[in-house]
Amino acid sequence: MAHVAIVTGGTRGIGEAISLMLQRDGFTVVANYAGNDAKAKAFSDKTGIPAYRWDVGDHQATLDNCARISEEVGPVDVVVNNAGITRDGTLHKMSFDDWNEVMRINLGGCFNMAKACFPGMRERGWGRIVNIGSINGQAGQYGQVNYAAAKSGIHGFTKALAQEGAKFGVTVNAIAPGYIDTDMVAAVPPPVLEKIVAKIPVGRLGHANEIARGVAFFVSEDGGFVTGSTLSINGGQHMY
Repeated sequence: MAHVAIVTGGTRGIGEAISLMLQRDGFTVVANYAGNDAKAKAFSDKTGIPAYRWDVGDHQATLDNCARISEEVGPVDVVVNNAGITRDGTLHKMSFDDWNEVMRINLGGCFNMAKACFPGMRERGWGRIVNIGSINGQAGQYGQVNYAAAKSGIHGFTKALAQEGAKFGVTVNAIAPGYIDTDMVAAVPPPVLEKIVAKIPVGRLGHANEIARGVAFFVSEDGGFVTGSTLSINGGQHMY
């Protein structure tokens, strides 16, 4: 029986690429999404991957929906925590709501998904959790104290949970993407984007599939001896 994998934020951008890569590799994939019903339906119609709507920052909703997926699809053996938002601004302009929403969803979502799925993985003696961090959680970024803090927290969360899961056959790893050619990056004004690309040694943006391939390795049987690691996929922009 194929392992069941949940990819949060799994219907668009990097999440979509991860969902498709895991489907290609034989996993039974379920995608989570937060709000865009039309795009989620289009994704499911195109791929055959079911999409479940809930806010990963909502603890009870996450527990309820993961339980529902376990009943309707099968026990969850793989979790990819990809869902995230931005609420950028310098500290003196940032509201508490801007801070709290990013922490609640980006970092809190990792806790909520692990709380829902880690116990079952541990009991069954096999599991894979991959958390999507960020280059800006490693290097920091002007105007992103909330986002950088949440992503940095993900890297620490990964190392700590990896120690809890190791003896039960559950690996926990992270990927820290650099600037990837998603819709979010495409919205950056061209002059700003040119400056970003100029700082990337390989001279281009990354592709979503390049992040997905890293996830595919971590969740594979071949990745069983790797845990507590952060894989930086950033074109050499930050070497950490």
